[in-house]
Amino acid sequence: MLGLALHIALIAVFAVRALWRDDLSTAARLAWFVVLIALPGVGIVIYLLFGEIKLERRILRRRDAIIEMIRADARAVLGSCDANLDDVALARQYHPAFRLAAAVAGFGTTAGNRATLMAGARAAREQLLDDIDQSTDHVHVLYYIWLDDETGTNVAQALIRAVHRGVRCRAMVDGLGSRALLRSPLWQAMRAAGVELAVAMPIDNVLRTFIFGRLDLRNHRKITVIDGRIGYCGSQNCADPEFRVKAKFAPWVDLMVRFEGPVVAQLQMLFASDWIMHTSDGSLASFPFHTNTIANGFLAQVFGSGPSERPGATPQLLATLIAQAQDTLVVTTPYFVPNPTVLDALCAAARRGVQVTMIFPARNDSWVVAAASRSFYRRLLDSGIAIHEFDEGLLHTKSLTIDGVMAFIGSTNMDLRSFDLNFENDVLLNDAALTRAITQRQHAYLRQSQPVTLDDVMAWSPLRRLWNNLIATAGPIL
Repeated sequence: MLGLALHIALIAVFAVRALWRDDLSTAARLAWFVVLIALPGVGIVIYLLFGEIKLERRILRRRDAIIEMIRADARAVLGSCDANLDDVALARQYHPAFRLAAAVAGFGTTAGNRATLMAGARAAREQLLDDIDQSTDHVHVLYYIWLDDETGTNVAQALIRAVHRGVRCRAMVDGLGSRALLRSPLWQAMRAAGVELAVAMPIDNVLRTFIFGRLDLRNHRKITVIDGRIGYCGSQNCADPEFRVKAKFAPWVDLMVRFEGPVVAQLQMLFASDWIMHTSDGSLASFPFHTNTIANGFLAQVFGSGPSERPGATPQLLATLIAQAQDTLVVTTPYFVPNPTVLDALCAAARRGVQVTMIFPARNDSWVVAAASRSFYRRLLDSGIAIHEFDEGLLHTKSLTIDGVMAFIGSTNMDLRSFDLNFENDVLLNDAALTRAITQRQHAYLRQSQPVTLDDVMAWSPLRRLWNNLIATAGPIL
């Protein structure tokens, strides 16, 4: 009897805690109530591990100090919406997303950029290796996942060659996503050669992280900056397309863009903020920032998001982008577990006449996400959205194109992890030529995909639909 009373008291305590929080949606509160009641004891442990999005106070204090440093010492890098948006022939209907992105991440619009869409994973890596081999001053790389496969080894060896030429090289990886690399001879070889190494969101002290933070807050970024003049942004990790740790889903199909111009300085700044956060290097002085514009270049700005930013920032930006679409909207994402803000924006766009196309992988490496994603199919299809499932590997590309003039590419998935838990990096840009190239790549994905119709969804067995909806019920706390 005493045990039952204690159990009820503990559930009540954590239920009140969930009710007390202003950052939870109603759906998330209800989901946590179900978990706490349906999983006696275990539900409380799950809440302690994953219930609250919190960074350690020491990390928050350090991040605040870094932001103040950036504002004081590198304001020119931040760009300006006011100075650049009105100077180009960009319809005012497309301005809000740039302004909202600047209000969230602090990076304003830059003008005078150019970029090249890489032909594929192999081509992107070959170009990256060539750029590293041509570097003369510094190379900075940050990856969520870095494997010691052919790609990972080749990048490491290129950094080692650069160090031997006198180039300063810094490499950072996520403590969980690249945990195998951290124990590998390749990591030690880079250290021995003089490559400066750092771990983002380390998990070396699990108990401290459990008490003061959260284990599954991750740095999901993929950033490369070479000599401050060349930058890479996209979805590709430092790994072969065969992705041997999950080979049965291969190949991983990614999109990478090589940038030049002042937007590279913003990528540099984002890397610098992470580097200073996790190392003893507390100064921006050793990070060169080149803001020279390129003639006839386009508008672009970095969007750096994460749990240290205000809640809801990423879905609000995505909803704003979707709302700006007038004719066409094409979205590719491997993980689709949207919040109501994004889901409603997508459905509303289709209902007002925008041709909305969404491309997901047919086979997902996360069965939980796959089930949750498909629970939204009927609502999307009822709204007039075209859904296609890519069946030539795992479509890992995160891209959004609007009306053939704007694109949003990078590391952000349309799921709650990217919205709330991961540090991400993306680039928002206005360039018809590059957007056209990205759209053509999206259409190439379509040719390797199968359409999903409303009849297909209605033909699913009752058990499958029940399962999908059951998993989606836990979506707010996934």
